[in-house]
Amino acid sequence: MPITAAIMAHHKLERFAENLTFSNLFQVSFEQLEREGFEYRGRWSEWFGNDNPITVELGCGKGDYSIALARLHLDRNYIGFDIKGARLWRGAKTATDEAMPNVAFVRTRIELINRFFATNEVSEVWITFPDPQPKKPLKRLTSERFLTYYRQFLKPASPIHLKTDSQELYNYTLDEVIVPAGYEVEYHTTDLYADETYSGEAKLTQTFYEKMFLDDGKPITYIKFRLK
Repeated sequence: MPITAAIMAHHKLERFAENLTFSNLFQVSFEQLEREGFEYRGRWSEWFGNDNPITVELGCGKGDYSIALARLHLDRNYIGFDIKGARLWRGAKTATDEAMPNVAFVRTRIELINRFFATNEVSEVWITFPDPQPKKPLKRLTSERFLTYYRQFLKPASPIHLKTDSQELYNYTLDEVIVPAGYEVEYHTTDLYADETYSGEAKLTQTFYEKMFLDDGKPITYIKFRLK
């Protein structure tokens, strides 16, 4: 193994080990969910110690959005989901170092997300730069399959946000999912940063990947919509 690859592998193992020490990072296997369920399902208010609204970030990576929004809104709780432990380490460590009581992270597959929440437990969902799955539309996080999962735990009329550099995913979500179903679109754009009329939270922070896309000259698309 080349030296650089060996160092990276060592750092990843160190992060996996440190992940086990974070009280704000939950790592639950499929077998555990099947056998025991998730202990805070329907009881997240007990973990946070309050009944504040919960925002979920899907495919959160390093937790850029969850951390930024949690700093801004101390009266809301944020939970980031991702399958990559090495990425989640960054968010969990930042939240731990800054003693942020309103942030948590979960390492799991997104298709299992409804096992972590009870009915009407979540007030908002952010989907930030997910894999566009060009050959597998059913695996897209904005497909009707996944919206069915979200509907099981979202409060009525809760907003869902999609930020992506993928024009294909943007078009698919808007034209093949939202419009046919008659979902309410509050705002959408094919170039977020070119729209000077918009000043909402979608411009609050830029994720690691978002910065790379912008450096490459790719426009960032954005949709905010609500399910029936």
